[in-house]
Parts: sequence; C-alpha cells; structure tokens
Amino acid sequence: MNLPKVLTELVKAQDNFDSTSYANCFAETAVVVDEGKTYNGKNEIKSWIEKANKEYQVTMKPLEYSETTEILTAEVSGNFPGSSVILSYNLNFKNELIQSMRITS
Repeated sequence: MNLPKVLTELVKAQDNFDSTSYANCFAETAVVVDEGKTYNGKNEIKSWIEKANKEYQVTMKPLEYSETTEILTAEVSGNFPGSSVILSYNLNFKNELIQSMRITS
C-alpha cells in the first residue's frame, strides 16, 4: 500500500506509543475529531494521544488508503472493549502535514 510519508510516520508513532512523533505529523493549527470530541492544535493532539496510549495501547494496521478521498481505513487493536475494530481516518493535508483528521467507525 502506498501511503503518504506523513501517514507512514503516524502509524509508526502510534505503534511505538510515541505521542511527540505522532503530534509532529500534524500542522500547528490541526484539528482532530475522535469519539465526538475535538482537539485543536498540536498540544491538544499530543495530550489526547498520550492519554489514549497510556489507557488503551492502541496499534494501527493500515488496510486501505484512497488518495482521491484522503481516507485511511485501518484495523485498530488495543486494551479496549471490542478490540479490534476497523476505523476510517478522514484526512486533509497542508504542506505535507495533517491539517484535519476525523476518526469514524
């Protein structure tokens, strides 16, 4: 699967539970929406993923990526009820960084 470099880095950071590297995949003004909550900017994104890593130890296995729609489908596993699940990451990019990401099931 041919992923943009920033998504390859995002998956690697997630699988290594590296919240700093994960946040560095995002633009300064990026927005993430997950489970009905919105996280604005790299600092909030870093805090969100750091907390999720400690609580759930989530790993990602990319299954499909569409350049046209900018949607990554991934199998997500971790310490949460119902693990593993297939999630869609609806993305927008700016200057080769993630500008927005909405995670849906």
